Amino acid sequence: MGISVRSLRKKFGEFTAVDGVSFEVKDGQLAALLGPSGGGKSTILRMIAGLEAADEGSVELDGNRVDHLHTRKRDVGFVFQHYALFRHMTVAENIGFGLKVRNVKPAERHLRVDRLLELVGLVGFGRRLPHELSGGQRQRVALARALAPEPRLLLLDEPFGAVDAKVREELGRWLRRLHDEVHVTSIFVTHDQDEAFSLADHVMIINEGRLEQDGLPIEILDHPKSEFVARFVGDVNVFDSIVEGGVATLGSVRVPVKKWADGSRVRVVVRSYDFRFFRDDAGPATVLRLTPLGDRVRVDALLDGVGPVFAQFPRRSDLLKGVEPGCRIAVEVSHARTYPRLDTATS
Repeated sequence: MGISVRSLRKKFGEFTAVDGVSFEVKDGQLAALLGPSGGGKSTILRMIAGLEAADEGSVELDGNRVDHLHTRKRDVGFVFQHYALFRHMTVAENIGFGLKVRNVKPAERHLRVDRLLELVGLVGFGRRLPHELSGGQRQRVALARALAPEPRLLLLDEPFGAVDAKVREELGRWLRRLHDEVHVTSIFVTHDQDEAFSLADHVMIINEGRLEQDGLPIEILDHPKSEFVARFVGDVNVFDSIVEGGVATLGSVRVPVKKWADGSRVRVVVRSYDFRFFRDDAGPATVLRLTPLGDRVRVDALLDGVGPVFAQFPRRSDLLKGVEPGCRIAVEVSHARTYPRLDTATS
């Protein structure tokens, strides 16, 4: 079952939280609403679930409008960041709560709870109370509870935000495997770009209540449509420049920019892996520091006439030979993206 969101808008007083957002998620996809905190992602999710009423717009599930329906009638499962488990109920009772409300017979209810405990890797935990579980285990219980009524759509609001980084990464991989097994159309909210791009089939980037871009993760990474997207989805260097002769200059470094007329004021965005640094005593930059990052090394440098720049290389890259703090380096740009300066008129 797919979902279509059309022109959703929501204001809280004078503040516009969601401003005309539209997107589609295909049947069986795991999609991510990605963006900075306070950008409107959770509000969009809550409007889809019926937990928040939209001022304008529509929500369709499998081609049928549901925005006029009560939350219970939308057949949507919702997982909150802070679990929202019933503390006085056991794990099994929490998972089976929605089934009990729907008057599912006890025998069938117990059977489904047992299957879900197995599915989320918590066999033998059914009689425990939430406070006897780790944060990661509690989040698995919350997910099992949302899946128990077999919803048409699963919504997860920052599902791993309350656990530490290592558990967050483990839960992310587990969610992807679980999704591939149950195939329920799902949307999760996150501000973590690595989480979104490693888990989701489809990504929607939200900023200040608006949809900046959506598509396949690789499409967004390779073809960001705006300066905001380019900045948000990777480690980037950003420079101001003026185009002359089809070239934007960064000090003595020249970057071809064919689409801009001479005199255009542009922002030049260069990802950390699109710079090439190598030892050159006559080069235009000075290395400030090298920082090991697992299998990669970050090199921070000072480019004459421009300021700080940084790049990342595999630890065994030939480009790092002889590169050390204080040495001079040559600087080349293998790929750059350019965007209009929003504070000035551009051609």
